[in-house]
Amino acid sequence: MFQGLRTVIYHPGDMEKAKAWYRNMLGLEPNFDQPFYVGFTVGGYELGLSMGNPKSSSDSGALAYWGVADINAAHARLLELGATPHAPIEDVGEGIMVASVIDPFGNILGIIQNPHFKVTET
Repeated sequence: MFQGLRTVIYHPGDMEKAKAWYRNMLGLEPNFDQPFYVGFTVGGYELGLSMGNPKSSSDSGALAYWGVADINAAHARLLELGATPHAPIEDVGEGIMVASVIDPFGNILGIIQNPHFKVTET
């Protein structure tokens, strides 16, 4: 039934500011850019910004983690760009490290350094 993760959507409130922030943070141009939705292709997945449905509760229990090669560098860069700490860098075992920040628009952004993760097609 499930084929794998495809898109994570954040609701920024201010699309132009969010588009500029995510463009700078990712170092990418959007692959889809409309007033109601902006999408960035990141490692074969989509990071979306939507002015549609209201923002989910920050305590909904779901948190998407974006893979990074160096969690310390990625975490520091996110904070330099104006994100605020949410959960500190934590070793969860077997060389896997996780952390999360809150972007300037109130969305929780998770990052994970997982040396065991391999993308597979189904």
